[in-house]
Amino acid sequence: MANEKLKLEDLLTGVQKNGETGRINYVAIIGGGQMGQGIAHTISSAGLDVLLIEKDDEHIQKAQENIKAEMEREIARWAMTQSEMKSILNKIKWTTDKSEVPECDLIIEAVDENLELKKKVFRELDEIARPDTIFISNTSTLSLTKIAEATKRKDKIIGMHFLNPVPKVPLVELVRALDTSNKTVEIIKKFAERIGKTPVEVYEYPGFVTTRAIVPLLNEAMHILLEGLASAKDIDTAMRLGYNFKSGPLEMADAMGLDEVLAWMESLWATLGEPRYRPCPILRKLVRERKLGRKTGEGFYKYDSEGKIIE
Repeated sequence: MANEKLKLEDLLTGVQKNGETGRINYVAIIGGGQMGQGIAHTISSAGLDVLLIEKDDEHIQKAQENIKAEMEREIARWAMTQSEMKSILNKIKWTTDKSEVPECDLIIEAVDENLELKKKVFRELDEIARPDTIFISNTSTLSLTKIAEATKRKDKIIGMHFLNPVPKVPLVELVRALDTSNKTVEIIKKFAERIGKTPVEVYEYPGFVTTRAIVPLLNEAMHILLEGLASAKDIDTAMRLGYNFKSGPLEMADAMGLDEVLAWMESLWATLGEPRYRPCPILRKLVRERKLGRKTGEGFYKYDSEGKIIE
């Protein structure tokens, strides 16, 4: 009876014996861009320690400034306290050194949406991480199965597609690759719930559910703007009030980052070959001009230092 109770407790807490993956308390995140920052914020808010690895000190400084500025905006809106911000930031260790990776219970990759780059990162991590450590990719369009081929732990590779802004969106897609084990899925499902996310299981396919569904809407709104049928503000107002959206598609694209949106569209267009994914010329133009949305202060709208639209 005692043994049965112990097994039940182990299952509920995620603790597993015999060298298998144990309770997750220390998480490495590779990449401190917008998504990496949001993931770090979310995980540390849940009381877990985070090791955030960037490629150089310049990128670390920029990421630190961005994540602090975002939290200060939350404080200004009375959505967070100074002590909460301090607690979250104290849980995040910033570094360019991967030597601490073997101490981490879980590794999340959040680098640019580039297949060869992600495979390179996974290949390097596979050599230094513990054999039982699960690897997660935050890819939104790429093949998890192809990424997993760079490792010797294909059963322990899974996708967690977070949506931006990560701390505020309660959803995460759990993406199962061809060789992902049921055990890996169950462990990561519990982890997702622990950090306050509702996990939705999806099978590997370009764009999964959320990206594949939202991209045609964003693209069509951009074409409407390009054709001069309505202003950006009126397009967004129509969609917000007409369909009860929290924000319109063009404002949504600005918040996601127009370079990210373009990368999604190009990936889906190349993979599926369907016209609805072919990027609108106005999106390409804005990205060429480095008007990437809220993060650069201009996209379909102009933004002030607090990220609010300038009327």
